[in-house]
Order: sequence, then C-alpha cells, then structure tokens
Amino acid sequence: MTVEIVILAMIAAFLGLRLYSVLGRRAEHEEEPIAGRFEGPAGAPRGPAAQRGHEDKASANGATPPRIREMPRTTPLVERGLQEIVAADRRFDAFAFVDGAKTAYRLVLEAFWRGDREELRQLCDDEVYEGFAQAIDAREAAGEQLDNRLIRIEETQITGAQYEAPNARITVRFRSDIAAVTRDSEGTMIAGSLDDAIESIDVWTFVRDVRSPDPDWMLEETDEG
Repeated sequence: MTVEIVILAMIAAFLGLRLYSVLGRRAEHEEEPIAGRFEGPAGAPRGPAAQRGHEDKASANGATPPRIREMPRTTPLVERGLQEIVAADRRFDAFAFVDGAKTAYRLVLEAFWRGDREELRQLCDDEVYEGFAQAIDAREAAGEQLDNRLIRIEETQITGAQYEAPNARITVRFRSDIAAVTRDSEGTMIAGSLDDAIESIDVWTFVRDVRSPDPDWMLEETDEG
C-alpha cells in the first residue's frame, strides 16, 4: 500500500507540474500588451513623445505627418480638402470635428423644435438663423408646437471640405431617425407619431475662421439629402 501511495503521489505531482507549466505560459501570453489602433507593435514607444518622433521623422523624409493622414474614410477630393485645412490650422482634428458635428446637429435641431432663438443665434450664421427664426415665427402664428425627438444618428459622413483663406468649410451628411409630432396650442397632437420614427437625411455645411481663437464652427448652410 505504501508503494502504491508513493507512485500515485508521484503521478499527481507530475500532472500538477505539467498543468502549471501550460497555464503559466497561457497567462503570460494573455498579459502581453496588444497594440491599439494608432499604436505601433508591442514594445514600441508610445504616447505623445513617440507621436512627435514619428511626425518629425515623417517630416524629415518629406512625408505627410500621421496626424494629417489619419482622416475619416471619405473620397480623395474631400481628403485633400481636409489636409488643406490641417495645413492652415494645426489644431484641426477630423475625428474630433465629426464628433462635434454630431453634437451640433442635435443641439440645432432641438433648439429649433422648442423655438429657442437665443441658442440658434449662437450656433448658426445670420442667414441660417433667419431661416430658422422665420419658420419659428410661422409656427407660433399658427398656434403650433413641435414635440420632435432625435432617436438616433445612424450615419455621419464628411462629403465636402475646402479651405479658402481664412475660412475652412466642411459639409457633413447626417442620416438619422426622428420621431416627429405637431401639437396645437392646447397640446393636442394634430400630426405625426412618437412611436414611428422616420428617416431624415440632412446635409449641413459648417464654417470657421481659422485665425480666430474661438474653436467653434458655425452652421452656414442646411439642405436635405
């Protein structure tokens, strides 16, 4: 019995060592860092210093710095326009602009729906503001109010970009789902439904003077897709 116990103990110890070695290698492998979307291979320098190093090296070789090359997927013509804007305004970031455009789209729509002229004045240039203000005046004269909801923005795409000193202009196509309801002065629904969202396609152009310290873009033109 003693010999059998010793043999079983040795077998158990052997299996335990094998299992530990396999799990140990697996754990070490899983802890290896994985390069992010804009990062180099594992072990390569990262962070702002490394980014500046890549840009300096690219500039020395006459290549376009990575920050300029990293543009949202679009047409070559639009990409050239975005690169011209970057050349004029080194602070410009196309991905950050798209995020800001989504926010502006929501803010403008909601301000128009509730008839907030003050906020629209801050977000739009004079011509676009006047168009919104006239529509609000007509709605109020008819004793109507909008109870619309922006359900979601399905797609945001830059469809145009140009730089004409000192102004940068970018056109964005929004595809969204909107639940539209019109109510009378007493709040009774007279048109639309909050249960059935409809697809809306809007093409908006934003403008900014790149010399201005103000980073905000103004809505310069609105159109339907």
